[in-house]
Amino acid sequence: MSSNVVVQKENKSNEDAEQRLTNNDPQLAKIFPEELAGWHGYIEWENYPERCKKANEILTAHKGQFTQIPEFQLKPLPETNPILIGHRWKEYFAVLGPTLKDVPGESWATVQKEKAADMIHVLDFPYNGEPPRDKLMQNKTTPNEYHFVRNHGGIPTIDEKAYRLTIGGLVNKPQTLTLADLQDVNKFEPVELTVTLQCSGTRRIEQIHEYPGEGDELINAPWGEGAISTARYRGVSLKKVLKYCGGMQADANHVEFIGADTYFKKLNVFNYAVSVPRRKVEAVNEVLLVWEMNGKPLPAIHGAPIRVVVTGFIGARSCKWLARINVLNEPSRGPVQRQEYLYYGPQVGKQNVLFSNGFSIQEMPVSSAIMTPKDKEVVVHQGKIHVTGWAYSGGSRWIERVDVSPDGGHIWYQCHPDDMTEKHYHAWRLWKIDLPVVAEGWLELCVRAFDNACNTQPTFVRSTWNWDLHVTSSSHRIKIYSVNASHKATAQRLREIEEHGDSLEPITRPLMFRIESEEHYEEDIKKHPRDPVD
Repeated sequence: MSSNVVVQKENKSNEDAEQRLTNNDPQLAKIFPEELAGWHGYIEWENYPERCKKANEILTAHKGQFTQIPEFQLKPLPETNPILIGHRWKEYFAVLGPTLKDVPGESWATVQKEKAADMIHVLDFPYNGEPPRDKLMQNKTTPNEYHFVRNHGGIPTIDEKAYRLTIGGLVNKPQTLTLADLQDVNKFEPVELTVTLQCSGTRRIEQIHEYPGEGDELINAPWGEGAISTARYRGVSLKKVLKYCGGMQADANHVEFIGADTYFKKLNVFNYAVSVPRRKVEAVNEVLLVWEMNGKPLPAIHGAPIRVVVTGFIGARSCKWLARINVLNEPSRGPVQRQEYLYYGPQVGKQNVLFSNGFSIQEMPVSSAIMTPKDKEVVVHQGKIHVTGWAYSGGSRWIERVDVSPDGGHIWYQCHPDDMTEKHYHAWRLWKIDLPVVAEGWLELCVRAFDNACNTQPTFVRSTWNWDLHVTSSSHRIKIYSVNASHKATAQRLREIEEHGDSLEPITRPLMFRIESEEHYEEDIKKHPRDPVD
């Protein structure tokens, strides 16, 4: 039985479980209501501890019925698209009743409407998706339909006219602002900025393949090189918005963002909540509230009507479907801030991990990736291989240099500045190089980038392995099979393959014609005998 058939049978069984667990009790609609008109898919959790307690009781009562957390690190990934199915999370929504049960289906409908048909769906719900590598490399900015998505819950849909943003906590004049207020040029000067957002899981598949790690309730998705994208955003500076609110009070140290999406953590329920330090917000145009993406209205899947864009930080801080801003004297107590996106040392694992023995990931380190050729690709060339990719560094640092090696990191060739896109404070640079390659057979290509602070990348995946599998920032390495057609014997063999109607690929399949004539063999053996002369 093929793995695909097995996956289909498992999915059918799990879909039956979702139906069985669906709770249509109308009382639950009153317990978990949509309170705000025009805010579909938004249930307020943070201000209602009794509501959260009731949800936990229901989830705990069904604990034994939920689909098991899938194993996808020690076993092969399904060759499907979507790759992984979020049955367990759909079941969480189903058991909480009428206002939540349809969220997964509605979210998937948004994916199909707003994302390109050839997107790689890493996880169908909560939706995680990355673009095909050729689409990612077409331009410095990523088209909206191909921009990667990392969601933590369902996708709310919020009417622009009904949108309200509440700003409170340690500000001198708490405010409630509409979308029209934020877009009013008499109140706030609009800002446009080119920004790369990167998930801390980018290139996670390399850690998974070599050293598996945490498989949390929300799957540590097996991201490839595409969990990074760049867009031109339009919005307003949060620094100016907080100034409009009378400024932050003296004891304010952090700014918290709360989204409208519903998020689960170990059978408890929350609204998505994260925070950034005060100093980040006070920097000029480094935290934006945006409503436009690449010259178009912000898509629902990317957080419309308003999302946060935190430049240079881990993508998880750029909260979508922004509902509230709280100015605090400490970091957010939300689990996304305190219990996730933590970086652990190599001796930390399931046997001893604590939230307190990791540190919070904020600024993204320098990283890069080879996008073409692909891993395990057979490359026929004339002494040079065309290699392309991206390089990025967070924290308002920019890429100064990209080096590419044809031999695993012994000899490096530097990309010419003309072959790199322009510099931005908060965005990647795409690069290309015609890499000199003499050798044939299996070769390891790798890339390393340097930012303007001379930061570069660790050498190997092992150097960056951590229990939560975040920030695979080591030199990106791929294996390619080199066929150098500038070599006389190789050129002759390629002609023979064509004349016989055979194929070079797959490289592991034997040729179906005799590869050497009897005469040539005898002549060569006489010239270079196998046995010693005495």
